[in-house]
Amino acid sequence: MKRVAILISGGGSNMVALAESMVGDHPARPVLVLSNDPGAGGLEKARARGIPTAAVDHRPFGKDRAAFEAALQAELAKAAPDILCLAGFMRILTPGFVAHWEGRMLNIHPSLLPKYRGLNTHARAIEAGDAQAGCSVHEVTAELDGGPVLGQARVPILPGDTAETLAARVLEMEHRLYPAVLRRYAADDKTPVVLDGANS
Repeated sequence: MKRVAILISGGGSNMVALAESMVGDHPARPVLVLSNDPGAGGLEKARARGIPTAAVDHRPFGKDRAAFEAALQAELAKAAPDILCLAGFMRILTPGFVAHWEGRMLNIHPSLLPKYRGLNTHARAIEAGDAQAGCSVHEVTAELDGGPVLGQARVPILPGDTAETLAARVLEMEHRLYPAVLRRYAADDKTPVVLDGANS
């Protein structure tokens, strides 16, 4: 049984989707939800599900990312996870941290990578006149949003869509895609997952 730590910064909706999927014959279980914000709403949601939680507030560390990540590593070491899942974790990690977890860390990104790395993905897709948007789960490497893609889900961009309406439909697909990829990944299967949200 693989041990999974989930890193969050906010409400944790993807964390909840992951945690609720790790039951029954799933090859993994959540052992920690860790946040860079002690006030993150997702921490209470994790506690309500009986998942251990921890927080390392990034603010006192200022620009000392190495010290912040050392504190993160100390919390992770206590939980001894096999896999890290970034689920709305809004801190860019240093190459040193990524190297330590490379091959064991996943992230979900709200675009069809390699398109639209970084922020404001939905607005950028609409402005470009794309017919589709979506989300991707990828292994984390030192390159921002650049690791191997292990799953994608697509939704159509509808006439009149705003960044907000598109984001809401993409988020529904994130909640389906990330658990599907994690199930395979925890079973050492890196076959890409492809979902179509044409009817969502």
